[in-house]
Amino acid sequence: MSITTDTRTVMTLDAGGTNFVFSAIQANKEIVSPVRLPSNAHDLTLCLETIITGFTHVQLQLKDKPVAISFAFPGPADYPAGIIGDLGNLPAFRGGVALGPMLEDHFRIPVFINNDGDLFAYGEAIAGLLPQVNHALEKAGSPKRYRNLFGITLGTGFGGGIVRDGQLYIGDNAAAGEVWVMRNKLNNRCFSEEGASIRAVQRTFAQEAGEEINPGLTPRDIFNIAEGSHPGNREAAIHAFEVLGEVVGDTLANVSTLLDGLIVIGGGLSGASSLFLPSLVREMNSTIETIEGQLLPRYECKAFNLENEKEWQLFLAGEARKVMVPGTERLVNYDPMKRTGVGLTRLGTSAAVSIGAYSFALNKL
Repeated sequence: MSITTDTRTVMTLDAGGTNFVFSAIQANKEIVSPVRLPSNAHDLTLCLETIITGFTHVQLQLKDKPVAISFAFPGPADYPAGIIGDLGNLPAFRGGVALGPMLEDHFRIPVFINNDGDLFAYGEAIAGLLPQVNHALEKAGSPKRYRNLFGITLGTGFGGGIVRDGQLYIGDNAAAGEVWVMRNKLNNRCFSEEGASIRAVQRTFAQEAGEEINPGLTPRDIFNIAEGSHPGNREAAIHAFEVLGEVVGDTLANVSTLLDGLIVIGGGLSGASSLFLPSLVREMNSTIETIEGQLLPRYECKAFNLENEKEWQLFLAGEARKVMVPGTERLVNYDPMKRTGVGLTRLGTSAAVSIGAYSFALNKL
């Protein structure tokens, strides 16, 4: 049964540091009015009571009993066990809180918790960028198909998730895809998130403009400065997003060398993709040197910006042709171009996370 026609209902939660938003999904669609409650992150008892209250309000809106609860929650955590660790933006969680088992005891249904980066990638693999690309390749007559996808979210942090052959891959310690801690190309003492986040854009802009960092100047403001619709140092604004693209592109070149699949980008900063995607893809297609100074491709495959129409068409076309089977007159399809595509979320970040949570639960059940 397709998830778009599955009649089972799964309750979900969008867990932020300030607010929790509870909902329910059936057949890949939200079927209730979302319930929004303050997270009460300062008080563990009150926070846990809020989570139970939110899901209870959602359950009261449902005609049938839900088959599971599935949602994203910040880490560090032992996600398979449903135990949340020491969180930065939810300070009440310290020393390990068995959130999943608590909800299972209360609602008497299975509970699945994952990282938002994981569920974002899974949603885009199920119903977003990956199937869209494969459909376009089929329509273009290309033999190329993709089964693997890496998703990143760019915003307050730099998250990641891996989908391998249609299945979410979280690793033996539920720590796969944690790209935020990879080394930062432009400051190798730091991790990549320091160059790939909201604070990174603000800091780079201030440094380039010769100003103090202004926390009130949002990335949207800086984007508008770069676009010329807001007064300010336009060159510094453009540079801030290009640097973001370079840092992310270096990280993705490393990731892609191991995973070899499509890449999808979500999160609040994805709205500024026109300013950072070109430098991101350029970095993935840059060179690296041998000890003798010989230049080699940074990444074995060629990366394409799927948001650029010209590159999209080149990606779809590849180098498809027919080759003869030796000793016969039979022709087979052949496309020798090794390539990956980098594109934006097709579902929207929140929707992709919800669909990922829903699909993960049904897959487990």
